[in-house]
Amino acid sequence: MPADRSAEPPAEDLPEDLTRLAALHGVATSYRPSPERTVSASATAVTLALAALGVDTSGPGAVRAALAARESEVRGRLLPPTVVRWDGGGTPAALADLPAGTRLRVDTEQGECRDGAGRLPTGVHRLTATAPDGRTAEAHLIVAPARLPTPAARSHGLLVQLYSLLSRRSWGMGDLGDLGELAAWAGHALGAGFVQVNPLHAAVPGAPTDPSPYRPSSRRFPDPVHLRIEDVPEFAYLGDPERARTLRERAGRLREDVLDKGALIDRDAVGELKREALELLHEVPLGPGRRAAYCDYLAEQGTALEDHATWCALAEVHGSDWHRWPEGLRDPRSADTDRARRELMHRVDFHSRLTWLTDTQLTAAQRTAREAGMPVGIVHDLAVGVHPRGADSWAQQEYFAAGMSVGAPPDAFNSRGQDWGLPPWRPDRLADCGYAPFRELLRGLFRYAGALRVDHVMGLFRLWWVPEGHPPTEGTYVHYDAEAMLAVLVLEAARAGAVVIGEDLGTVEPGVREALRERGVLGTSVLWFERDWAGDGRPLPPERWRADCLATATTHDLPSTAARLTGEHVELRDRLGLLTRPLEEERAEAAADTAEWIDVLARLGLLHGTGGDTGTPAEEAEIQAVHRFLLRTPARMVGIWLPDAVGDRRPQNLPGTWDQYPNWRLPVADAEGRPVTLEDLAASPRLHALIDAVREGGGDRDG
Repeated sequence: MPADRSAEPPAEDLPEDLTRLAALHGVATSYRPSPERTVSASATAVTLALAALGVDTSGPGAVRAALAARESEVRGRLLPPTVVRWDGGGTPAALADLPAGTRLRVDTEQGECRDGAGRLPTGVHRLTATAPDGRTAEAHLIVAPARLPTPAARSHGLLVQLYSLLSRRSWGMGDLGDLGELAAWAGHALGAGFVQVNPLHAAVPGAPTDPSPYRPSSRRFPDPVHLRIEDVPEFAYLGDPERARTLRERAGRLREDVLDKGALIDRDAVGELKREALELLHEVPLGPGRRAAYCDYLAEQGTALEDHATWCALAEVHGSDWHRWPEGLRDPRSADTDRARRELMHRVDFHSRLTWLTDTQLTAAQRTAREAGMPVGIVHDLAVGVHPRGADSWAQQEYFAAGMSVGAPPDAFNSRGQDWGLPPWRPDRLADCGYAPFRELLRGLFRYAGALRVDHVMGLFRLWWVPEGHPPTEGTYVHYDAEAMLAVLVLEAARAGAVVIGEDLGTVEPGVREALRERGVLGTSVLWFERDWAGDGRPLPPERWRADCLATATTHDLPSTAARLTGEHVELRDRLGLLTRPLEEERAEAAADTAEWIDVLARLGLLHGTGGDTGTPAEEAEIQAVHRFLLRTPARMVGIWLPDAVGDRRPQNLPGTWDQYPNWRLPVADAEGRPVTLEDLAASPRLHALIDAVREGGGDRDG
């Protein structure tokens, strides 16, 4: 349901008209970082957020006029732009509040026309209301299942950043061939129910590429850098065998640099090499069956794919920042863009085919996972936003708030707040179009996802908007219609038969977790954060954990379990100058935190296998105990961070760093920092011992 803004404390020092206007547009005038503390938003943050929503706040007179217009609009309208009805639920308030005698007609997405809004199929329909006084209104009617079904059986699985998992067949970084192999092995040999990977969205091209998978050019389409080139059928028919051999030799050198010579993963070099190979493959004619499948894909993806491929083609000519393109090309619907698209049709087709090839390999990986017995399969990750210079922000610019960036307010961990550099969607434009961009985005991902992890799922409810040129402290929250966003998410996941996992770590607005749970969206619980915060602050006993979650020991943004157990994460942050307190204080706090958890593990009898006759090193036994603990909880899904299985010390990403640390460029490695290949993992005694501990702990018990 929409966030209850009536419960917000009144803002201080803001004119009453501005406060009322902000409330009518979902712009917060204050927020509560903790129950006992209220922080007022600045007038600058509020006026700039309203301006980004198309509201004139240039002076007191403009504010009064905008307020009068908005209040008149709200009083006079029969229906909001989008109405949500949960299948089997009661009448939506928007319909219950209509004048007596109002006639309703529903044109369903299935092509039926019905009088009244009684029992309807799930989908997004067109609703028309005609009041007795002759007024009419149209709205999008989203009919969604009441909730997603609970996973039938409990499962354990692996979590990995795909680029970090190299095999002896990779071209310098992990690819979709490796993902398929990992899924097949984990399903057949380890009894795993899923494999979770980082976002595989298309990146902004150009060297150096932003290595973060969470700042993509497009969330709607995947990145061809993940392709396994040899698995493309046309590779067998390259007209120049010598050129193909040379490409593979160069790929071998990239792979050996990472695996045998200690080099970082070089996404740019891998991308450049694969681009050469794909240019050659594009010259190989598709067979009749492949051509038909490609044409079907083009027709199915329609304008969205054409826009994406056009942006890629234009970026080759004019650079990847579309704001610097010739003015006529900055509009995807302009005559200049249409002309350029025709002139660049060969390149548009090239990028369209690359997207199709990647989609087919992603679909094959999910099929392989299910054939290996996985009830879920591949868990894909949806980033919270897109790069301001990328394809989506160009193609869908009317849906993004110009001059704004998503971030986070100051908190106990970051007194300066955060600016993630991602433009937010405009909630008003989403509602006006029935959330079409969100629906299309989800539908594309669910083509090949057994489950979807939604990064910063709190963004379905509200996002912290930071005005361009201002620090994150000068931002404010802007609310979304969470009921509509959730309805779309549940509808598309149900159609795909997929699970949804919300990343709900950190500061969460009251009521958010309850709303997600009501609709069958799982949460995320990380061991080190699960404490009795409302009581004595001690580690939360396993039986008090929530069931509707994915439980893990760590994530890509946190220290590995080995580093946390040894305190090496503190030493790393000290070397990089990231500590805000004296080193000894940080060490003592980290050691005390770890000691508390070790004490809990010992008291529960989970530390068996340490030393003695088994000879299991203490650290390895403690990692096993941590995962036995996770299996003592009622969590529906239990995830094993794959680097933990081999004792990797290094985080994949260290928040707060840019070039001080090799974020997103490290291969999975053992305790000594030696890269570990997929083949090595399959033969690793340490990994198999951990999996045995998980399976003995009940990883496959029914929920």
